[in-house]
Amino acid sequence: MNGTSFAPPAGSGPGAKTTSGPVVVVGDAHLGSAAAEDERAFHAFLETVPSLARRLIIMGDLFDFWFEYRAVIPRKPFPTLARLKALVDAGVEIHFFGGNHDRWGGSFWDRDLGIPFHGEGAELELARRRAWVVHGDGLTETKLGGRLIHRITRHPVTVGTFRLLPPNLGFWLADHLSGGLAEANRTEEAIRRAADAQETFARAVLDRRPELGLVIMAHTHRQRLVEHRPGRFYLNAGQWMVDRHYAVVSESEIRLMKWDR
Repeated sequence: MNGTSFAPPAGSGPGAKTTSGPVVVVGDAHLGSAAAEDERAFHAFLETVPSLARRLIIMGDLFDFWFEYRAVIPRKPFPTLARLKALVDAGVEIHFFGGNHDRWGGSFWDRDLGIPFHGEGAELELARRRAWVVHGDGLTETKLGGRLIHRITRHPVTVGTFRLLPPNLGFWLADHLSGGLAEANRTEEAIRRAADAQETFARAVLDRRPELGLVIMAHTHRQRLVEHRPGRFYLNAGQWMVDRHYAVVSESEIRLMKWDR
């Protein structure tokens, strides 16, 4: 599906470098709590990525929960991890940005999968655009509960305490508690307000940072593409869970997409 699409001049924007080629952006799949057919579709989607682009940006909340110990990782995500490793081996460059459900990543991603893991935001050169990329939780939360969850999940005491738990107990607790962060507990009006607040935040970043040509965020589960200034954009690729949304960023355009196979 070709949704909203903008086509700025190739290489536009201050600070543009020579990094070229299309980039696929996808996030908020929540594998582990999403429907089984959504997970199967996501795996089929990954198999087609090399035909779409040589770079893949995963915007966080790929899994409904992720925590890695020094020598232990969750078992449920293995089919997805195997497919991601196959993409890396096939020459696809992948970057993973941790979300509020899967921020507790570590050396496994880079060392064992060859995928840089970004626990916070980071700057990347994407299709000749300088981009600031971040999942987005905690930046524009409209509810007190969201701000509290953001602080709790990031606090070193929380991480250290969880690491002291035996893995079987830790993963069991996560299975029973992670649903409390799910969007199902939010009203449509609350989600709309969150998406609007995120757009306002992204526009402010673009105003403060004239060298940026693109701000990419996730978290609100709402697909959005806004040209804030000529050739300078805010992008949310939307949620894979349920909607199966993603985006493709190229030198000539940015396209909002929907997987319908």
